[in-house]
Amino acid sequence: MGFDPQVIHSLPTLIDGWLLTVELTLLGVSGSVVFGHLALAMQLTRIAPLRWAARLYISFMRGTPALVQLFMLFFALPLIGLGGRPMLAAALTLGLNSGAYTAEILRGNLRVVTAGQYEAAIALGMAPWRIALRIALPQVLKASLPAFINEFTILLKTTPLASVVAVTELTYAGQMVIARTYTSTQVMLLVSVGYLAVALPVIYAARRIQRKPRLPRASRIASGVAR
Repeated sequence: MGFDPQVIHSLPTLIDGWLLTVELTLLGVSGSVVFGHLALAMQLTRIAPLRWAARLYISFMRGTPALVQLFMLFFALPLIGLGGRPMLAAALTLGLNSGAYTAEILRGNLRVVTAGQYEAAIALGMAPWRIALRIALPQVLKASLPAFINEFTILLKTTPLASVVAVTELTYAGQMVIARTYTSTQVMLLVSVGYLAVALPVIYAARRIQRKPRLPRASRIASGVAR
């Protein structure tokens, strides 16, 4: 059984929705990385107000529904002169919400860097920023990769929330096509394929990265000092 001709003619609408979903996902992932690393840095600082602010941010984002956060941002943006920008509200919501989970993923994987590695790097004369960038961060990111992929896949599946503020992402575009064609099964099948087309390449790439051979830990430290 082939696809209904009306569905075929509606493909441009679905493609536009898919492109908007990809854009929203990329913006959300970028925001998640930025806010997550910022929240982690604030938690590790010795300045107590910054630590409290980071914990408050993480607790709020993890403890309230993303839909509520989206409405709060959407109605708050006009107060600072950014009204009428639903895409901005949606991207910020996704980034802030996911950033809280990213910060906790990173914090939970800090344990992969042992005290011995820090002591060895200090003994070799490495500056703190070089220790963080060349020894700690690569190992933490590697250990966090499976959880990151899971989190970013969840972010992709959260993008339909943007439809409540009139962002015509893939799911909303599918609903519009269904309203015209009354072919829900075929349209939802195409919508599902659209989401898989975004998620599967990312999952495959992450698995390839995890399989890449790595230098022994001592060799990496020595090469970091040499550079």
